[in-house]
Amino acid sequence: MVSAKDGGNGRRPKKGKANRIRSILGVGYWVQGFRCFPWMAVNFFLKDSVKVDPSTLQILQNSANLPMVGKPIYGIVSDAVYISGQHRVPYIAIGAFLQAVSWLVITIFSQSNISIFTMSLYLLLSNLGASIAEVANDAIVAEMGKSKKSQSASSGELQSFVWMVSSVGGVLGNLLGGIAIDRFWPQSMFLFFGLLLVLQFLITISVPERSLNLPKSPSNVGIRKQLSELLAALRKPEIAYSITWFATSYAIIPVLTGTMFFYQTQYLKIDASVLGISKVFGQAAMLLWGVIYNRSLKSVQPRKLIAAIQVTMAVFMISDVLFAKGIYQHLGVPDSVYVVVFSGVLEVLFFFKILPFSILMAQLCPPGCEGSLMAFVMSAVALAFIVSGYLGVALASYVGVTGNDFSGFPLGLLIQAVCTLLPLFWSSWIPNDVKSKTRTE
Repeated sequence: MVSAKDGGNGRRPKKGKANRIRSILGVGYWVQGFRCFPWMAVNFFLKDSVKVDPSTLQILQNSANLPMVGKPIYGIVSDAVYISGQHRVPYIAIGAFLQAVSWLVITIFSQSNISIFTMSLYLLLSNLGASIAEVANDAIVAEMGKSKKSQSASSGELQSFVWMVSSVGGVLGNLLGGIAIDRFWPQSMFLFFGLLLVLQFLITISVPERSLNLPKSPSNVGIRKQLSELLAALRKPEIAYSITWFATSYAIIPVLTGTMFFYQTQYLKIDASVLGISKVFGQAAMLLWGVIYNRSLKSVQPRKLIAAIQVTMAVFMISDVLFAKGIYQHLGVPDSVYVVVFSGVLEVLFFFKILPFSILMAQLCPPGCEGSLMAFVMSAVALAFIVSGYLGVALASYVGVTGNDFSGFPLGLLIQAVCTLLPLFWSSWIPNDVKSKTRTE
């Protein structure tokens, strides 16, 4: 006899658990997207208060991402080490706690003359917490993507949901950041985000993991076993080649983000609110991309879709060359309009590939190592971005760009566009017919 509590058919409890999963993931990914709010303040704080040059700013930006490279370790620990019988929710809480501590301490220390070294240490701690939380969140998404119900209903639906939630957080973070940077001290923005993380921590610890009804993992057998399963997954050619291409497609591009930030704010005198609106426009484009992909592009072969995104990135970079040469300004297009539309979209184009690629990895991932494999993927991407940033610093030095001299900037942007096209020559490393391969295995 089925009790009334079960709703007569068991549907209501399942729906409630699904809602709880979306709730905890929604909060986690929203905060993850909102991280751009304090980081906008960090950029202006380092430029205006600490007086760093473009290359130093870019080095600091990329070095702060070093904890992201350790994601495979966090993923293995999350998969194998249970805390009070739980192995996802506690790590989300730990990540939120570390971030809250770092931003609150930065708030206090930055009131006086904080050194670049001290600032870097706490930014590293913040990104360590963020990476731990992201690993646990990504593992939940991967586990749900591997369940039979998810595959039979609508593959990639949960991935698209968290993608869109993160984009909404990014939209609000950039919009509020662009407004707040002109009205409040950076320390106030650091404090606000720190308190937001305290709230996320409290919400997370109030949700028992058993209430989420996550798929049972067969890999609760220790770190050594989990590591061996990860290595076995990475030996699969379709996984190894895909990850190698994906990481290389980022690492090979010498990005000039720090130089572009100085060019827009120092040389063109673009207002901070315009930069905020630009990032909002980009986040809105990312949100729209999640909707379009979920509705129309899930059936497109991953190789074709990812290659098309790579080409689009190169086209936008060539457009930046024309922008730096002042051609758009001569055509009557204000610099602020270009920054809002084109610069905003190009900034998020780098991340468009992650959505189809994460779904590809979820389909190829063997059961039991979802957390560690997805963490390895994001670790490879993080390392690729760091390498890309360091190459950008070298490129800026090669073309002679400084905080006051941007004459070589168009050449640097052109070299960047050419490098973006290079990975297309070995795009065959990405499998096309994923479903048939999965069925064969």
